[in-house]
Amino acid sequence: MNGDSLRNKKNGFETMDGGRSDIPRKSYGGKIVCIAAILVAAVILIMNSAYEIKEQEQAVLITLGRAQAVTDPGLHFKIPFIQQVRKVNTTIQGFAIGYSTDDNVVNEDESLMITSDFNFIDVDFYVEYRYSDPVRALYASKNPLDILRNICQSCIRTIIGGYPVDDVLTTGKNEILAAIREKILAELEQQDIGIQLMNITIQDAEPPTTEVMEAFKAVETAKQGKETALNNANKYRNEQLPSAQARADGIIKDAEAQKTERINEATAQVARFNAMYQEYIKNPAVTRQRMFYEAMEDVLPGLKVIIESPGGSLQTIYPIEPFTAGSDNGSVEDGTDSSNGYGSNPDNSDRGAAPENGNRTSSQDDQKD
Repeated sequence: MNGDSLRNKKNGFETMDGGRSDIPRKSYGGKIVCIAAILVAAVILIMNSAYEIKEQEQAVLITLGRAQAVTDPGLHFKIPFIQQVRKVNTTIQGFAIGYSTDDNVVNEDESLMITSDFNFIDVDFYVEYRYSDPVRALYASKNPLDILRNICQSCIRTIIGGYPVDDVLTTGKNEILAAIREKILAELEQQDIGIQLMNITIQDAEPPTTEVMEAFKAVETAKQGKETALNNANKYRNEQLPSAQARADGIIKDAEAQKTERINEATAQVARFNAMYQEYIKNPAVTRQRMFYEAMEDVLPGLKVIIESPGGSLQTIYPIEPFTAGSDNGSVEDGTDSSNGYGSNPDNSDRGAAPENGNRTSSQDDQKD
């Protein structure tokens, strides 16, 4: 049958069955499969040639083992099967030291530390970081996060070991955190693992046992009482100092006033003495007697002087009042007349003569008046 068909074809004749029985035909199903395979391969190539970088990401483009950072967000292209892309999250992330963030369970292997005064204490920290260099973060070390954790623990223990327990628990936290941060930054700069420290904080600090914790609380309460007493004392001092200063200023001003008064009085007395001395130079005897009588007027204002004769009989009575008060008292006891400042004298025949005992005469009184 096949021979007849070939012979007829040679002679220009065709078979009546349209050539379907013996002539082999090309399959259309194979073409469809090939086209589908080509389309799938094209889609795969297109998908592998494009990648997207988000705002909080950076990428590392690897071309035959050579890494290059791609930091611009958006859609980028690469050569399929030749270039590879690895993405790094650059948002701020964190981890805890001394406790678990999932169940808040204390990890004593990380939190238990010793201070400079040989006390044990539990301190918890939280570290915040971000990837600053994606290439260094991927290829500078196998696990940069573990390196950062070890650096933080080492720096924390070193700094805590240099402070007493009271500073760690109370007033020294800010200074301790600043020292820890500075030391961690120096270590990260030296290691250069592509990670940047953003922040580190102390979450909690307390003694390791309940008994020690109670003792520290008692000590802290006593310290607060001490601070309260000091504040009250300073308040009282601030209240009392102004009034005491005012009193002191008043005393000083009074003393200065008295000083000025004494100086003025002394100056006046000096001037009076100089004036009196000038009069004394002119008439020494009269001035000396006048000074004596004035002194007696000041010292003995209420005294009456009785002058007796050498034989003991009453001679003269001198009242002091006319010299002191200038009164017009014309008589004294025993009826003597003292209008001229002298008492009666039975032998007063010569009033100009001076008595034997040095008493002043009428001429001396006239000079004084």
